[in-house]
Amino acid sequence: MYRAITQDIEVLVEPYYLEEQSDPDDSRYVWGYRIVISNHSARTVRLTHRYWHITDQNGLVDEVTGPGVVGDQPTLAPGDTYEYSSGCPLDTPSGMMHGTYRMEAVDGSAFDVEIPAFSLDSPGMQRTLN
Repeated sequence: MYRAITQDIEVLVEPYYLEEQSDPDDSRYVWGYRIVISNHSARTVRLTHRYWHITDQNGLVDEVTGPGVVGDQPTLAPGDTYEYSSGCPLDTPSGMMHGTYRMEAVDGSAFDVEIPAFSLDSPGMQRTLN
């Protein structure tokens, strides 16, 4: 699990390799990831937008932005948790992802919440730390 906390909003990420959707012979590698967002603050917030920075093993960057997550713009009251799963295909056997969620509080103020950087590694790959 990867974890980040921004202004008392916690984001946990659990990536996993989707072997049944991957085809290494065709340079197709697919990962799923489970995200849990927990509101530990005293204010109600709504997730309005997402931003993803995806880097493959060769350093190729893809940036993804859009409203909400998986078609939803969840509102989290103090103590609430929201969970969803999504996925990411790459042309290489490994990569990295990180990003932000744009949150809007009930008073109209907006702020970005960090999505922690996490690695996408195919099973059996040897990790190289830089």
